[in-house]
Amino acid sequence: MWPGKAYPLGATYDGFGTNFAIFSEVAEQVELCLFDGDGTETRMTLPEVDGFVWHGFIPNIQPGQRYGYRIHGPYDPANGHRCNPNKLVLCPYSKAIDGEFQWNQSLFGYNFGDPDSRNDDDSAASMPKSVVINPYFDWGVDRPPGHEYADSVIYEAHVKGLTKTHPDIPEAIRGTYAAVGHPAMIDHLKSLGVTAIELMPVHHFVNDSTLIEKGLTNYWGYNTIGFFAPDPKYSSNPAPGGQVQEFKAMVRALHEAGIEVILDVVYNHTAEGNHLGPTLSMRGIDNAAYYRLVDDDKRYYMDYTGTGNSLNVGHPHSLQLIMDSLRYWVTEMHVDGFRFDLASTLAREFYDVDKLSTFFELVQQDPTVSQVKLIAEPWDVGPGGYQVGGFPPQWTEWNGKYRDTVRDYWRGEPATLDEFASRLTGSADLYEHTGRRPVASINFVVAHDGFTLRDLVSYNEKHNEANGEDNRDGESHNRSWNCGVEGPTDDPEINALRAKQQRNFLTTLLLSQGVPMIAHGDELGRTQQGNNNVYCQDNELSWINWDSVDTDLMEFTRTVSALRAAHPVFRRRRFFSGDPVRHRGGGGLSDIMWFAPDGSEMTDEDWASGFAKTIGVYLNGQGIPHLDVRGQRIIDDSFMLFFNAHHEPIEFALPPENFAKAWIPVIYTADQVAEESKPYDAEAKVNIDARSMMVLRSAPQE
Repeated sequence: MWPGKAYPLGATYDGFGTNFAIFSEVAEQVELCLFDGDGTETRMTLPEVDGFVWHGFIPNIQPGQRYGYRIHGPYDPANGHRCNPNKLVLCPYSKAIDGEFQWNQSLFGYNFGDPDSRNDDDSAASMPKSVVINPYFDWGVDRPPGHEYADSVIYEAHVKGLTKTHPDIPEAIRGTYAAVGHPAMIDHLKSLGVTAIELMPVHHFVNDSTLIEKGLTNYWGYNTIGFFAPDPKYSSNPAPGGQVQEFKAMVRALHEAGIEVILDVVYNHTAEGNHLGPTLSMRGIDNAAYYRLVDDDKRYYMDYTGTGNSLNVGHPHSLQLIMDSLRYWVTEMHVDGFRFDLASTLAREFYDVDKLSTFFELVQQDPTVSQVKLIAEPWDVGPGGYQVGGFPPQWTEWNGKYRDTVRDYWRGEPATLDEFASRLTGSADLYEHTGRRPVASINFVVAHDGFTLRDLVSYNEKHNEANGEDNRDGESHNRSWNCGVEGPTDDPEINALRAKQQRNFLTTLLLSQGVPMIAHGDELGRTQQGNNNVYCQDNELSWINWDSVDTDLMEFTRTVSALRAAHPVFRRRRFFSGDPVRHRGGGGLSDIMWFAPDGSEMTDEDWASGFAKTIGVYLNGQGIPHLDVRGQRIIDDSFMLFFNAHHEPIEFALPPENFAKAWIPVIYTADQVAEESKPYDAEAKVNIDARSMMVLRSAPQE
């Protein structure tokens, strides 16, 4: 063992040997434990410590070497310390982790039934091991696609759920990173106009013992134990560290197709849980530094996440861990952005949520992390945690208010029209005051957490009995409508209405200002049979069934997405002003105008009418205020959008000739197939079916 270096943290192979470095402010001695293939353990004391970083270098340690640490230090839970050298702990900077947790008493620092006791059973045989990786990879000419937010279509997906049953992907790689990067999957994503795939957690995560006892598993993966390590459960390469190479190959293939990779990351908590949880990594290394503890009784953990603990983002080494992880995934793994789970938790330095907390300041000034896509899930379960619209200017946010409003509008709830208009136009009420633009709003109707799109129109109530919690888990207020019958039905009218409602949601989503996000399989008619919380269902219930695809819905989605991509009026980079467009071709018409069904402009009384469920929207293609990359003014066709959430057909009047002499229907959700049809003259009457919308494009000038 040579002295080595205190930076970088983790295990770093340089071609000659490996440097090991780990932070612990409370440690009195740190043992590096090396494991042979048969599990034989060799312990070596790290010889140097600088700034509470223990380190050493060993020549000839090669990639594939498995290792862990034993931390000698205080075991004093009342003061927040839980060191115990009998517990092997994973390196917080593990680039790969090999093996599974074997749930038994040895993983816990106390004796079952007596949380105040100390347990000294050796945990090494029951622990997975950190792995030294080979950092070298042939990236070729890989470069980030660099799509502008305004031009983006995000596709939220689970690595396994997306690919596990796809018939055109070789069976040996289904459910893996290699499957996501397979040409069959890439072709599907491109056909939808997807510019970025947002992968649900791929950081190494833990399958909870409570779920395993029920015969279930942690399917979603929001239970991280390794912020640098791609989980091998999604790898077809069984070699220790093979998951790293496979993940990089997936990113390279997606980039070649022009598709960005965004990771759903969980930095707000870890899998070690509360004071009754296991000792797996940071708890046994420096508990008080890594976790938020209750001030007046440090045996217990602050829990803003509902999972037992919260990471201590007020400590510099915890912050360094997060920032080092983010930079690693950008620079070494070539990902293009992050969606931060329960991001409000990261803002909690003390008690209140503070959007200018240290974490966000660090991101703001980091030359690497600040340049990728940063998406916040802007809420947590703590007091004041709902922070939609409250994040710093460079951040975008999952817009939960968009989801709720659009669901309410299309299920016919009263008094939603004015807020629906705001959500349709980019939610200026939430974002404009902080200098942000429409792209700050990541629009979604459905995400992994909740009903699928098909289930949203098929169930009034959740049906989560398979989760083993007597249907108590999952959201109960889903803003869903089953169209008259709960669950599957043979009634052709109800099935037709459900299909139309799905088209309404997808069209609204893709043509709203902001950034649309589609949940995987919603374009295919995927169902979870009414289960709105499949976090523990790693089976056919949660996987896409590629043998049962709604091809009409898929083609419809492709058509609407192509319309969005072809017309910048749906991808504005600035909010509508409502001011007249005076330049040539603008005709003095506003960049946006709102119409009642009779063709008159909406009045304050119309907006205030609680029963109103119909509206027409004029989007002026001459009123796009920004320039293209060559400095030329962007000019587009103009569009009329008619929305009718009423239970009866409504006749709309088209505007007069100064808007356009004729209008061509390009999308009509009452039809299964979106296609252009015969033009309507100016001021003509257009009949819009019950619970339908129509999109009309201005005809070219003769």
